[in-house]
Amino acid sequence: MENGDIMLQCYNKGCGQKFDPSHNREDSCCHHPGEPVFHDAYKGWSCCNKKCTDFTEFLNIKGCTKSKHSNVKPPEPEKPVKQEIDINEVIEVKPIVPTAKERPPFDTPMTIMEPEIAPSLKQQVLNSTNTNTSEKKSNEIAVGTTCKNGGCGQTYQGPETNATTCTFHPGVPIFHEGMKFWSCCQKRTTDFNAFLNQVGCQTGQHLWLKENTDNTTVQCRWDYHQTATHVVVSIYAKQYCVKKSEIKLNPIRLYANLVFPQQNNAVFNLDIELRGIVDVEASQVSMYGTKVEIKLKKAEPGSWSKLDIPRISGEKPKPVTVAEITPQIDAVDLDDL
Repeated sequence: MENGDIMLQCYNKGCGQKFDPSHNREDSCCHHPGEPVFHDAYKGWSCCNKKCTDFTEFLNIKGCTKSKHSNVKPPEPEKPVKQEIDINEVIEVKPIVPTAKERPPFDTPMTIMEPEIAPSLKQQVLNSTNTNTSEKKSNEIAVGTTCKNGGCGQTYQGPETNATTCTFHPGVPIFHEGMKFWSCCQKRTTDFNAFLNQVGCQTGQHLWLKENTDNTTVQCRWDYHQTATHVVVSIYAKQYCVKKSEIKLNPIRLYANLVFPQQNNAVFNLDIELRGIVDVEASQVSMYGTKVEIKLKKAEPGSWSKLDIPRISGEKPKPVTVAEITPQIDAVDLDDL
């Protein structure tokens, strides 16, 4: 370079070199024609997708395009115009008030929700089905099975045992203030062995297999949380039957019925009137191994003060039972002794 030659600064992105305009060729400048991109701690160029996390390394990323050097400065970005704020201006903030929708009646026809079943629960259902099938095939009475009628004590030795007479107590054993007796014949004693050896007061057929008591209730823990658009009700339960259990819904009512086959088909019921209105079609039910999750879509965004509205039952008063007007006594299941 001869004295007096002027070196110009190249303003192409990523170049940063000075050049002699008299020796500026089509491949003299190596630069990035794109824009710098900073996202999720990564730094790179939109033109070549070269990324790194270190800023110095980013500055040293070699250009991906060759051209002539340019001493034309790129236009500076426009600065945002500052808006003058009137300090005397009063800004009124109003809460979002949902539009008043007509509330449907409580007894509106309900929709049976189709649940989404978790893969782990599907496997549990398959295993349970196989187990129940094998149990049904082996429905024979095992030799040595004790008669389930209270006070009998005879064991099953084969079909011929069915011809024998069963002498039993049809009532329940009661232990109260040191006394032991059967509710059916009131023969009281303080000695436990004497109580077990009391001869039954009624005769009949043996009962080798205990009958299931259907529709006994189960207490399950449940709660809920909400967002602006949904209310999520969670019922925590294990070993419920997916096929027999059902969730039903209408715009203001939630009904859940879970059946537990391993507890003699005991059930858990939840029947509530929702405080707000929900979109039934947009709501979802998911079943897992340890809980049932009901995701209710609010018909209008907003916050509910509570989940439900307490309902006044229209049922007639139940008749007073003997247990309610006599001293409390303890009934015992001898099968557990």
